[in-house]
Amino acid sequence: MAQLSRDDVLKLAHLGRIELEEDEVDKFAAEFDAILKYVEQLQTVDIDGLEPTSQVTGLMNVTRADEVIDYGYQAKDLLRNVPQVENDQIKVKRMIV
Repeated sequence: MAQLSRDDVLKLAHLGRIELEEDEVDKFAAEFDAILKYVEQLQTVDIDGLEPTSQVTGLMNVTRADEVIDYGYQAKDLLRNVPQVENDQIKVKRMIV
């Protein structure tokens, strides 16, 4: 793999919105190079026959069914217990000034 040039490092820093001082460019070039070598190493791993894994614990999402439950009340009946109603909605004092 080719070594990253100074321009490559500055472009990556710009894309990542990283402000680099002049003395940091060489440091980041070495770090980016180490990261790319590691990615190159990962690409050589044999993954034939492996299934993609999104999580490893075996847990599953447990959710209840979205069912409408009829409690036998009408909205108008419930709104009779509210101090103020406007357009079939509960009216409250303004909270944001």
